[in-house]
Amino acid sequence: MQLDAAHLRDFYRTPLGQIVRRQLAFRIRARWKKLDGLTVFGTGFAVPYLGSFRAEAKCIGSLMPARQGALVWPQGARCQSVLVEEHHWPLPDNSVDRLLAVHTLEAAERTGPVLREMWRVLAPDGRLILIVPNRRGVWSRIDATPFGHGLPFSRGQLEQQLTGALLTPIDWSGGLYFPPVGNRLALRMAGTIERTGSKFAAAAAGVIIVEARKELMAPVGGGLRAQEIRVLKPVESGGVRRGSLPF
Repeated sequence: MQLDAAHLRDFYRTPLGQIVRRQLAFRIRARWKKLDGLTVFGTGFAVPYLGSFRAEAKCIGSLMPARQGALVWPQGARCQSVLVEEHHWPLPDNSVDRLLAVHTLEAAERTGPVLREMWRVLAPDGRLILIVPNRRGVWSRIDATPFGHGLPFSRGQLEQQLTGALLTPIDWSGGLYFPPVGNRLALRMAGTIERTGSKFAAAAAGVIIVEARKELMAPVGGGLRAQEIRVLKPVESGGVRRGSLPF
């Protein structure tokens, strides 16, 4: 089942989704402490995690793949989201300092072209954070959350995909060690389980979080250049409405 942007938005409105957002946002911010004056983009459904960067980034935006649909983001301000073909982005080469990819690779029709497009838009000293479901974790086996849909990865599989696109991993970590259930007791214990799991049960993480840097040799069969790309517009249909994102 292919989840659309409305399903993803609705998940992050739930108590479980809010805990997920808090825990993963903490791990993202631990890697990217200061983004003053940088160009920051998210792809997939990264908007729950982009809001904290708006005050410091020079330029920020969300690239929402056409297979998921798009939501207008941020709420109550000038729209900074755009609907794009998943491996043809309306950005110049070498233009993005930080790229955050959430609900992206596991939902892609083909992972290779998506990763090559990430390589194309990243600046020479740019950084990518990619969050994907862990094949060995519980979250990838339960379809009650977005992390149970699409293609999960092992660390080895993900490393092979990244290095094949000339993106070199520089940091590995995990997240979502608590179970994907929404009862009150489990949610109250989520923080404690998360801290304990990260120390003693790393392989049981629900997601793999990897930061990678761009290598400067061009990958074979790279994505199209920005001027060749057909730009799509955000949609407002089928429950996907203006001002509907609380991020």
